[in-house]
Amino acid sequence: MVLKLSGHRAVIEPDRWTPGAYTLVVGGTSQSHVNLIDPTELFFEYIQRMSKFIDLVGAHTQKLKVLHLGAGALTIPRYIEATLPGSSQLVVELEPDLYELVKQQLPWPNPEMVSVRFNDARQGVVKLASENARFDLIVVDVFSGSRIPAHVTSREFYESVRAITLPQGVVLVNVADGAPLNFARSQAATLEHVFGNLIAAGEEGVVLGKRYGNIVLAASQTPFDPAWAAHLSAAGPHPSRIVSNSELEFWIGSAEVVTDKSASPSPPPAMTTFRLS
Repeated sequence: MVLKLSGHRAVIEPDRWTPGAYTLVVGGTSQSHVNLIDPTELFFEYIQRMSKFIDLVGAHTQKLKVLHLGAGALTIPRYIEATLPGSSQLVVELEPDLYELVKQQLPWPNPEMVSVRFNDARQGVVKLASENARFDLIVVDVFSGSRIPAHVTSREFYESVRAITLPQGVVLVNVADGAPLNFARSQAATLEHVFGNLIAAGEEGVVLGKRYGNIVLAASQTPFDPAWAAHLSAAGPHPSRIVSNSELEFWIGSAEVVTDKSASPSPPPAMTTFRLS
């Protein structure tokens, strides 16, 4: 299927090694992996890291109110429904065609698992703010092909996200970057500026700028429990690197806060990164 808005080709391919599992490929890039038999079995490394944060956010409650900006094959919504059933989940998705493809080929047993609005992520956030919506957890995983669009990387964008985040809520952002990590560091600087509290998590080689990959940034208006960093480090996947507190300031270094005027898309990966042979 060719998506009408982006022009990217989207296909869903079965996992050759795991029965009941599938990969969503958009524009030649593997964007989502989902196991229909066991939604808690997560394949992509950064999604596994996001799940560890989600477990911590949901540790003291039975349900969460969650907003997903970009959801791919609904891997994270399926995980939340499996681990915190009955949570209120809203997806803002730009491509109606993509959602219909996933809905048809990778259906979910609970039709009330998610509500969906078709809109640009930033416009969707502004609309929710006008409705006085508030969320415990916001997952920002917005890509156009293999790159994060510039307009969802700025201080102004994250300020609008903060407006719909509960004071103790957490915002998880999937960032893709490679050496020298200028994009990831600037995103960390921006989120810390807007929210005040930040943890970065990733595979050690990626966090140290040795290779291209994903880094999960978690931001909150409320200080994180000091035990979170140790828990996340132990939970993996390994090798893991968690950056917080004084180490975070060193890691961010001289990276500047991104504004609408200075924003740019995330750097493209090498041609072989995340692509299927």
